Amino acid sequence: MNTKHQIKVLLLDIGGVFLTNGWGTQSRKLAAEKFNIDFEEMNDRHKIAFDAYETGKLNLDGYLQLTVFYQSRSFSKEDFKAFMFEQSQPLQPMIDWICRLKQQYKLKTAAVNNEGKELNDYRVAKFDLSRFIDVFVSSSYVHLRKPDKDIYRLAMNILLVKPEECLYIDDRPIFTEVARGIGIHAIRHVNLEQTKQCLDEFGLHMD
Repeated sequence: MNTKHQIKVLLLDIGGVFLTNGWGTQSRKLAAEKFNIDFEEMNDRHKIAFDAYETGKLNLDGYLQLTVFYQSRSFSKEDFKAFMFEQSQPLQPMIDWICRLKQQYKLKTAAVNNEGKELNDYRVAKFDLSRFIDVFVSSSYVHLRKPDKDIYRLAMNILLVKPEECLYIDDRPIFTEVARGIGIHAIRHVNLEQTKQCLDEFGLHMD
């Protein structure tokens, strides 16, 4: 693979790569159990409302009004939000690795992720993601959501790079497939060791 020294930019997913998922199925199941909510009903409402939340057309209060607080509850929105935020945990070895990689190869980085604004803002601040991410092309900021190809194109336009100069890392195969479809190199992240091996193929190696 003749890509050594060609990669200038890393396009990075966040949930499942550097942090746990912000509000995935398991977190919603835990919330249903903790707050004694009918999970199936909440999840059906979630499926309808979440796209609007992730594309910034609905704020967190609005999302929770549609999915949880459409009826009287014995707990507050603030209690529920606190639980949501607590679900985010760092995947520290991957964070440390990318920080070192970025520094050694002087790479630019952009987050290309689907996330509602309040969750995204919390996660960026809580885990100081700006240490290693230069630009946040997050769905709620740009009103585009993966797998829309335009969110990848927007990230490239902001950083003034061509597809072949980018390497995209995501844990979901469908998103890496979309990136490859527009000429971006892509790695499906399974674990740190596997991603290290894939990065080696692009000339991005560290001991």
